[in-house]
Amino acid sequence: MDPSISLIFIIVAFSLGAVLVLKKDTIPTSMKRWLSIFAILMILFAFFIIIDSLLKLGT
Repeated sequence: MDPSISLIFIIVAFSLGAVLVLKKDTIPTSMKRWLSIFAILMILFAFFIIIDSLLKLGT
């Protein structure tokens, strides 16, 4: 995978999580659950990308 695409995805995933935490009072309740689940999945995948890139560093 292209490193720039991975970096952009990681930044977007963590930015979405930060926005959800900072704006949790203004997000409607019906949207809050689905956005939170989506953000958690994106952050988990971003961590997987980080770990994968660290493992590939030595090769």
